[in-house]
Amino acid sequence: MNVFRGSTQFSAGPACALTIGNFDGVHRGHRALLKQLKAGAQERGLVSCVMTFEPHPKEFFSPEQAPPRILNLRDKLCAFADIGIDRVVVEHFNNAFARLSPEEFVSEIIVKQLNAKWILIGDDFCYGAKRAGNFASLKAAGKKYGFEVSNIHTVLEDGERISSSALRDALANGDMGQVSKLLGRPYGISGHVIHGQQLGRTLGFPTLNLAVANHLHHRKPATTGIFTAQVIGLSDKPLPAVASLGVRPTVEDEGRVLLETHIFDYKQEVYGKLITVELLEKIRDEAKYPDLDTLTKAIATDAMHARNYFQKKAYA
Repeated sequence: MNVFRGSTQFSAGPACALTIGNFDGVHRGHRALLKQLKAGAQERGLVSCVMTFEPHPKEFFSPEQAPPRILNLRDKLCAFADIGIDRVVVEHFNNAFARLSPEEFVSEIIVKQLNAKWILIGDDFCYGAKRAGNFASLKAAGKKYGFEVSNIHTVLEDGERISSSALRDALANGDMGQVSKLLGRPYGISGHVIHGQQLGRTLGFPTLNLAVANHLHHRKPATTGIFTAQVIGLSDKPLPAVASLGVRPTVEDEGRVLLETHIFDYKQEVYGKLITVELLEKIRDEAKYPDLDTLTKAIATDAMHARNYFQKKAYA
């Protein structure tokens, strides 16, 4: 899969089958659209292409009110690659881009730069300044410029629409079973293992630390708490673990969000390695403890809970 930072990078590229959106979470609804895009591109002899945005438009217009990211950009791109998308354009969302009228967006971006011959969109797609463009106007533009436009209907789960908003609600509620249903897979966060304070090692529970929410657009994680987890990327099989995602209220007050993961019976040094931590079950919310002894006892209880989870799973 080729990734381009902006559509201008391949102005003379091959004709493509295109879809456009934020695709936060790359949930089952997104995947249905992307798989249809891939199949339709192959049928038409086109390159499959996804245009997405960085930052998210809501983060650009009102960063403090923007919803939390479900996936970081790396994980979103990996999800696209897993589906077999050929090209991804990560368009920098800025004032100039936000001011493009629907007509300019079509003529300058879709036609001249992306060379789209077939566009597949969701049923709630809008485009251009003030979201003034919609399916009907895009269909009309297609007749003018010579590209085909199709739409895919909403994918439902138990009669309800699968959406990024529904996914965020499930994450906020710690309902990881529902999260897995909406995603079609466990919820995972990837990153490079960084050096921490090594407090976990002192307490008898060494952790692998990933930085989450390092800058403005990622201040708010989609979920927080203590989780039964598994780690991908260090072995040929997932490694069972217990993880803490949040601001560590007992030992830190800077508001820095970290994902700290203790892998059971694992002692190798892995600083700098890229791993994915999948959160399988929420055990409890974060809590502030009066001292490190109380914190250690809480971690031991959480670890036992997670070990029991995997033991029951092994005998299920």
